[in-house]
Amino acid sequence: MTDESELIKKRILELARRSEASGTFTFTDFLGLSEQTALSELTRELSGITRTAFGGAEGTERVIIRFGSPDELYYEEPFPISVIRIAPLSEKFADRLTHRDFLGAILNLGIERSRLGDIAIINNVGYLFCKDEIADFIVSSLERVKHTDVKAEIIDSLPEGELFRTEKRRIQVSGERLDAVVARVFSLSREDAQSLFKKRLVFVSGRLTENTSYTPKENEVVSVRGHGRFIYRGYESSSKKGKLNLTVDVYI
Repeated sequence: MTDESELIKKRILELARRSEASGTFTFTDFLGLSEQTALSELTRELSGITRTAFGGAEGTERVIIRFGSPDELYYEEPFPISVIRIAPLSEKFADRLTHRDFLGAILNLGIERSRLGDIAIINNVGYLFCKDEIADFIVSSLERVKHTDVKAEIIDSLPEGELFRTEKRRIQVSGERLDAVVARVFSLSREDAQSLFKKRLVFVSGRLTENTSYTPKENEVVSVRGHGRFIYRGYESSSKKGKLNLTVDVYI
């Protein structure tokens, strides 16, 4: 267990206990997959303390944890998350912008990653989830992404439809082992897929897994750093040769 993991756990426990002692809501920063794994290892310590995870919209990978329950505290407090729309001033002359482009431009403003959630991209427009406290600064400071002049503005509602789009795929494997599923989804050899587990790059529903033979459950989200993520939908049928036909929804 790393010192960083221990610090994360300590901070999470401090926030949970503060909420319980003061009778108020407390919030973490945005937690990535590693931080969410640390949280999952605190089941015993957090027993009896109500917590809710939210990243600003359905399908977000990075989330904020809120400690406290409206039923127990007798009031409601929303998650401190703002949504910023970042759009090219002129689409005609804009670069084709990627997640890396948007994130790099925002981090170059001197903002810590923990203050930022996911970034969804639709038709070359970025939708950034961030903590309320830095939203105005981003809007006033962000003028360019890659070589493209942009306008950033806080919005009250997200565009209609799926913000994080998925593509349904059918894969065929010999068994439901997670390493086999990962290999087929991302077009890897079995050996390359297994190496990802050894490198601690595979997460199931926000929790690190090094178990290559793990059988994913229906609707679990599998994230593989550097490759992407998918929702495991499960068994569909068997082929005449005994292979399993499985369905996944891959984020695109």
